[in-house]
Amino acid sequence: MREPRFGEPTRVAFVGQETYFAQCALHAPTRDLKPRFFDFRAGVGDDVTALRDALADWGAHVVVVFRPEIIAPGAFVTLDAITLGFVTEPLKRSGGDEHPDLEWRESELALTDPANFDRVVAFDPHVVATADRHARVWRSLPLPVDDRLYAPVAPSAAPPRILFVGYSTDHRERFLINAKHEYDVLHYAHGLHGDELRDVFARTDVALNLHGEPYPSFENRVLLHLAAGHLVISEPLDPTYGLEAGIDFLEIRRPDELMTLLYQLKRRPETFERVRHRGRAKADDYRASRVWPRIVGDLLADVRTFGSARDASAASAP
Repeated sequence: MREPRFGEPTRVAFVGQETYFAQCALHAPTRDLKPRFFDFRAGVGDDVTALRDALADWGAHVVVVFRPEIIAPGAFVTLDAITLGFVTEPLKRSGGDEHPDLEWRESELALTDPANFDRVVAFDPHVVATADRHARVWRSLPLPVDDRLYAPVAPSAAPPRILFVGYSTDHRERFLINAKHEYDVLHYAHGLHGDELRDVFARTDVALNLHGEPYPSFENRVLLHLAAGHLVISEPLDPTYGLEAGIDFLEIRRPDELMTLLYQLKRRPETFERVRHRGRAKADDYRASRVWPRIVGDLLADVRTFGSARDASAASAP
């Protein structure tokens, strides 16, 4: 496989749907990495052969794919680069409850060809047993945060400007319906990314995080909002990845608890300023420029030492 020459930065290609995953990638070069994002979405006319050729022409040493199921079977088997799949969607947990949404997400992940990837990571350690059915997981970590989203904590407007980013579900609307009637909650269902995302974030003081369905998870929007200096109000997070409820973010379990917090913030927007500052400081641990060099370095060392999972998958194929 192609590797950087001594003293040369590693060329890391990030592949995925830009709307959702550009905010998790590295975009500016570091001492060791030269990144580039390749916008790709399966099933909408994007040509995986053209993608593979573009990666080869650019000379990628490492290719990171957000949602490994978007790469057609066999498409990366002969790609001359080390490949890393990133499982980004919630799945059934070990010992956890069944849910139709989780079943559908696993059916999507089942499209993954493990022969395309040298290693696979998952955003949640609790889903590893399920993900392993389709591609063996190497390690777990939350999705990192694009450095461009980081901003200092700014004084809150009065009343605070409240934002929720996410598609509507019955579960989410249970929390949002009264909040939208009583307070000026800005809701973006989809499509917020790039310059528009940064502009909206710059005009936000309070961010809401609600699970899509009533099962536990850790949504990557939490870290995005903390990085931007927002006060995050969230349903319980599991795993927490070191975030502490009441210290780094405010936790709610019922719609009336959300309404109580929004009432407090309308009267005294500065009430939870210390929480905003603590959450913003904790988010520094997840900067793309900090996380990706470590992961890529570990990935290169692991493949050199233990070999490619692609080779093992090909050897076990009938």
